[in-house]
Amino acid sequence: MKSLTNCIHQTKTQPRTPQNNHYTNEVKPMKVKEVFDYSISNEVSPLAHYIFHLYQEKKITSEDDFSKLDFDQADHQKVEEMITNNVLGIYKMNIYALKMNEQDFVYIFARNSNEATQFFIETYYQPPMYCKESSLDTEFVRGKEIVSFRDMRKEYSSFPAVAGEFSW
Repeated sequence: MKSLTNCIHQTKTQPRTPQNNHYTNEVKPMKVKEVFDYSISNEVSPLAHYIFHLYQEKKITSEDDFSKLDFDQADHQKVEEMITNNVLGIYKMNIYALKMNEQDFVYIFARNSNEATQFFIETYYQPPMYCKESSLDTEFVRGKEIVSFRDMRKEYSSFPAVAGEFSW
């Protein structure tokens, strides 16, 4: 949850003015809604389910300051059941590199390597030479922008899906 900790507070740099000849950082606490949106888009299922549960029980509002949230107010057993039943439909998607031949690779978003391999076979009518999980944080150039697989994943609404092909 290191990345979540870094996102708990957003910093806003104040512009330099004649009266203020230095930059200052004003820490603006995040609202519950912002952290909930973060947890959904980054597949942090336990956090999303806890926030959702507290919201359903009317113990928080979407505009509350997240840093003041008291998770002890949650019914932990109910939240555990919600997570087990995946009430919010959060499925962790990974990215897999599947080798088609000596110089061609296909990148596929899937929940696991078996799903990626099966999707590859159904799409390309051949088994891959191998299937290896890659990092969602891998960055590459697409057109004139630098993107990561994590960024790309948000562009898809159904999975598994081909993210792209790469040749040596």
